[in-house]
Amino acid sequence: MSNSEHVGRRAFLRTLAAGATSTAAARALLPGDARADTETNDEKRKPRYKADSAHIQAYYRVNRYPSK
Repeated sequence: MSNSEHVGRRAFLRTLAAGATSTAAARALLPGDARADTETNDEKRKPRYKADSAHIQAYYRVNRYPSK
């Protein structure tokens, strides 16, 4: 391999970064699964926390401090 055909590490990484950047830019321009917002403002502001739900109760049970 002659010196003119040798690709250095920095050149390789520059090429790799340029390819990744161009791929990300092209992907951002392509139409995807974009959907309009379906919730009204009232639905967006409604409370979603339910203290008596199973996963919240499990969280409190697992993370309870031990009694002295």
